[in-house]
Amino acid sequence: MMKIKLVIGSILMILSVNLKAQTYQTENIVIITLDGFRWQEMFSGADSLLIDDTGMIETPGSLLGGFWNENPIERRKMLMPFFWETLASKGQLYGNRAYGNNVNNSNNMWFSYPGYNEVLSGFADDERINSNSKINNPNVTLLEHLNRIPEYKGKVMAFGSWDVFPFIVNEERSGIPVNAGFEKAEGADLTPNEILINRMQDEIRGPWDGVRLDPFTHHYAMESMRKYRPKVVYIAYGETDDWAHGNKYDQYIWSAKQTDAYIKEMWEFIQSDPEYKDKTTMIITTDHGRGTSKTSWKGHGESIVGAGEIWIAAIGPDTPATGEMKTEGQWHSAMIARTIFQLLGMEYPDSKAAPLIQEMIK
Repeated sequence: MMKIKLVIGSILMILSVNLKAQTYQTENIVIITLDGFRWQEMFSGADSLLIDDTGMIETPGSLLGGFWNENPIERRKMLMPFFWETLASKGQLYGNRAYGNNVNNSNNMWFSYPGYNEVLSGFADDERINSNSKINNPNVTLLEHLNRIPEYKGKVMAFGSWDVFPFIVNEERSGIPVNAGFEKAEGADLTPNEILINRMQDEIRGPWDGVRLDPFTHHYAMESMRKYRPKVVYIAYGETDDWAHGNKYDQYIWSAKQTDAYIKEMWEFIQSDPEYKDKTTMIITTDHGRGTSKTSWKGHGESIVGAGEIWIAAIGPDTPATGEMKTEGQWHSAMIARTIFQLLGMEYPDSKAAPLIQEMIK
């Protein structure tokens, strides 16, 4: 009898594994972050309190002409057309607080390194991750966990505009290649595109010391997708936060719209490539929010009201196409890590991680 029970148990285990493998179609993951991009613009478009502060007149090529409409539904489409044409019909968007659909940071810092650690590790660590200093992350990120699995080993890559990302991902310990800051594509077999991007990055430095312009981050990532065929890619765009800190609202929303176009380009590439098409889930979020007044919108951090309010979006073969989520509830960016592992048919290996986003998975 004991042998029969063991055999039956083995059969059930095999069946459950097979059923799990058949349940999820996701084989690849693309994670994207827009640094410090507010939920207010995501769900309502250009802010009426800020758009008229530029001194620009309302002509077709101006800020007002390109981004303003009295209707916030139309405004948000003008600002983020890919999100509201494609993600809203084929994916999910969380964080419109007008419906009580709340997304927040779990950490209480409300600035970049703690926010990125939370997204990538699955939990807040306010005791150890409490500055933006270039210190190797003591926590193992979801990227590193995946890179330890034979199926994903050597197929995980990260790209960031901010030069702190090699430390956030802990490139030294994880072994994950991180192209960030003003780093170039390296190797003896550079493609013509990589050679050109390297040259252009030398010639177009941008206004910040530690953050390059997002076109370089984007095109390094796109070229690496074509060349190396990674299974997991993290792309961290940074312009929105730095323009905001400089009180450049026009540049902030122009950069947001350009990033929307970059995300569209990435998704169209994914859906045109047999290796990625209908096998890839893309999850998009931000590391923190910002203030809401004419002065506080420039900043974030624990002293700024609303700076812990964020948003999450997802699209992929296993995510129901429910569009803008209007159900009341509370979600956190810490929930992304376990959700990604579930989509890949695995349990997240760190018990400290937040629970998964159940609604994101069929």
